Amino acid sequence: MEQACSAKTRGFGDRTTSDVTVCLRNRDGRPEWFHCHSTILRRESKYFADRLPENRPASPSHDTGNCIEVHCTGNEYDNYVKVLKLLYLSEESVLDSWDSVKSAIGVLRVSVSLQCRSIIQSCILYLEAVPWEEDEEEEIIKVASSLGPEAQPLLARIKPVSTNDTKNVFLSAVRFAMSVTSSVPPFTDELKTSAQEQVEYMLLEDEDAPLVAVDDDVKSEVSTGLARMFTTLKTALNMLASDVDQSLEAGEHQLLQSLSDLEWMCNIIPKMEMMKEFVFGWAHVSDHILAVIQNEKYSSSLWSVKAKSIEVTGKALDAIGYGSVVLPAPFRVHFLRTWLPYIRKMKHLLDLKSMEDESFPYKMDGDLCQNVEGAITSLVLALPSNDQAEIFTDWMKKTEQLSYPDLSEAFEVWCYRTKAAKRRLMASLNEAGNPAVSLG
Repeated sequence: MEQACSAKTRGFGDRTTSDVTVCLRNRDGRPEWFHCHSTILRRESKYFADRLPENRPASPSHDTGNCIEVHCTGNEYDNYVKVLKLLYLSEESVLDSWDSVKSAIGVLRVSVSLQCRSIIQSCILYLEAVPWEEDEEEEIIKVASSLGPEAQPLLARIKPVSTNDTKNVFLSAVRFAMSVTSSVPPFTDELKTSAQEQVEYMLLEDEDAPLVAVDDDVKSEVSTGLARMFTTLKTALNMLASDVDQSLEAGEHQLLQSLSDLEWMCNIIPKMEMMKEFVFGWAHVSDHILAVIQNEKYSSSLWSVKAKSIEVTGKALDAIGYGSVVLPAPFRVHFLRTWLPYIRKMKHLLDLKSMEDESFPYKMDGDLCQNVEGAITSLVLALPSNDQAEIFTDWMKKTEQLSYPDLSEAFEVWCYRTKAAKRRLMASLNEAGNPAVSLG
């Protein structure tokens, strides 16, 4: 015991008491010698203990027989030097010496190589208690893989979470993102946006499976939130229409927030096969929306709401037009006739406003125009021919709005189909002994 205490008091690099030299190669590949003490090296490192028999006679470190060469890469040189110094410190002093995650990871790698149990434990204790950057986390995982059960405290924060716990977190995030939970203060825009982004990420299907399985509990929660969003939208519309004691700016902000929330929902509900609920809900409230925002008293205001309404409608048109939501023809016809006149009129007005004022922020950008036009074209082509005829008739009546949406391609297809249908009808009438098949 006295010998151990005496050894601990000897300083690192003390040539007068050193009995062994450790040779490392620096970054330039040149050898560097460090004067150490075999008693300390044996006690603190199994690597050195295996190379320094306990019963070997003590002799000055400059004796060539007392030199141990440790192979290390140049970029690990500083970490090896630091570990040699740490061997001379008490456990408390070692723990107090950590100043960064990067440094502790480097020391941990070397400590594993030299089998320095006390320093390994100190590294683990420090790293377990501090935050990591993403690249640091990857390095820690690599080192921890060689430590076995001893690394469990390090891996605890990144181990897979149970399916039930993950679902509970997701449900809480969904409530947060949809503002369903009413027992907490109103969310700031930043917090709500962050929650929405994480909900989308948890549902993301990339090279990995999504974090959350969409089961009945998840669908029920989202369905509840969607219903409340539509209720909130109706309330905002009613307040604006009834001229209650609120400023137009406040009413517009509330409406815009409701529409933005519904637009965001269209990012997640397709992953849950719930887009039909949104389409039905939006169709149900469409007449109410249009009655309010097309009121004559708002002819020169509510531009943000008017533009956002087209964006949200575009989500529904996309789902209907491309068949991700399968609905009967009368529903599709009614939905298109409800929104097509508004979209044509508003596109024209927004373009005029933009030409009058280049800083006017509310307009249909190229992507939105293309997406809405493509969805409408697809929707029209899937309607019964008589309904298509009525839509084309209305479309060509308003020449100032003829350019959007451009239905010329759909019109060409309709003309070809109509002529082909008439040809088939005439051919069937001319077939002897076969009753005509009415396609009219």
